Amino acid sequence: MREPVFRQGRVDTPHIMSLKDTREGAGGFSSPFKAIERNELNIPNLNEVDVVRHFISLSIKNFGVDSGIYPLGSCTMKYNPKICDMLASLREWNIHPDAPDEDVQGCLRLMYELQEMLKKIVGLDAVSLQPSAGAQGEFTCMAIARAYFRDRGEDRTDVIVPETAHGTNPASAAMAGFNVIEIPAKDGCTDLDALRSAVSPRTAAFMLTNPNTLGIFEDHAVEISRIIHESGALMYYDGANLNAIMGRTTPGAMGFDMMHMNLHKTFGTPHGGGGPGAGPIAVKKELEAYLPVPVIRYDAERKIYIRDWDRPRSIGKVASYHGDFLVCVRAYAYILMHGGDGLKKVSERAVLNSNYLLARIAGRYELPFRRLRKHEFVVSCERFKERNVTAKDVAKRILDHGVHAPTMYFPHIVKECLMIEPTESESKETLDAYADMLNAIADEAMTNPEALLTAPHNTSVRRVDEVLAARRPILNYRDAVSVAKD
Repeated sequence: MREPVFRQGRVDTPHIMSLKDTREGAGGFSSPFKAIERNELNIPNLNEVDVVRHFISLSIKNFGVDSGIYPLGSCTMKYNPKICDMLASLREWNIHPDAPDEDVQGCLRLMYELQEMLKKIVGLDAVSLQPSAGAQGEFTCMAIARAYFRDRGEDRTDVIVPETAHGTNPASAAMAGFNVIEIPAKDGCTDLDALRSAVSPRTAAFMLTNPNTLGIFEDHAVEISRIIHESGALMYYDGANLNAIMGRTTPGAMGFDMMHMNLHKTFGTPHGGGGPGAGPIAVKKELEAYLPVPVIRYDAERKIYIRDWDRPRSIGKVASYHGDFLVCVRAYAYILMHGGDGLKKVSERAVLNSNYLLARIAGRYELPFRRLRKHEFVVSCERFKERNVTAKDVAKRILDHGVHAPTMYFPHIVKECLMIEPTESESKETLDAYADMLNAIADEAMTNPEALLTAPHNTSVRRVDEVLAARRPILNYRDAVSVAKD
């Protein structure tokens, strides 16, 4: 096994809060701009040099999609094209969102055209860009379902989710006021008999991710749709894994009535760090009236794009103004650059990369439900338990190789699992290097388990005592200094 290559920077610099006050006259960088002094807060007033160096030292300790492969299953971390960032930073977008429609025609046109493109990609009839994240998109669709059945005079209280669903699905349904019913999986897919038993006149919706969180395509999606629609309920598509099927099929073709999309997972916009995010939703015609206001549409009579607030059955707003507009600019650019054929190739490459990487490591990691995977896959580290090594230990050891660990312990139906998604961004060389690393760690788990049980060794922060961290969280730098001294 070759020695791990480690990329994390180590900078031995004092914490910014421990630096001395450097107000005007205290030396340092001379700037024509006077620093803002916050005398009422207990923080030092520092010159520009100290502040910049502080944040640079933090940045080189960090890891992101620009640093290397970031194979988080389910939470797709893919490369963000820099040209999209550049286009989103154009000063022309710096317009107040309360400006009159006539003064923001470029913005409204972009939003309208993005809606139209997303409609074609997913095969549904109407789109709202307003939700600011995937989970908010889920909640918005559940709120639409609630309003839809209320207007029909139907008392539908239940939402069904399979155990392979994303964790936010049941949470979103519960937040919208529904009772959540979970059904088991069978051979990695929805158990149709369990679904038939769970469906009742109280069923409002069935929430399905396809491909599911195991990376397996639900072959019976059309049959599931028939069962749900015969009960009078709605089909909801969790679009987190849309990047696996673009150009091959659509949620509309599978019989779904509503869905959300994660622009960061499918169309290369930023993800993580609490934002930004965007989770547009798409619905069939009969649900269009309930979309959040304002709805962006083209007024053919006036020949301008407008924000339509006159929507009496709308569920209202779910985000301020129009959601995260600049994230939508990035997605718009990404889609235009690829075109329809290019988006299809994105999905094909994502599926190819996933199955290639799986084939490279399948001999050392257990693969539950031995079927073709789509954009991601789940393997188990259960065999390493005989050496007291867990999936968490494998993930910790991965950090020693300068690579971010994949998702662990999700979905819960697979013991000691790692959930891996290489995305279409990565080259064969990168995948081979990643496979070599995973295989070497698997061998190490059986021959030298101590290396995993004490990992990571090369990071600036060694293995954390997770029980202590939960019981005694370090919430500020003073606590961190105190713990370091102890």
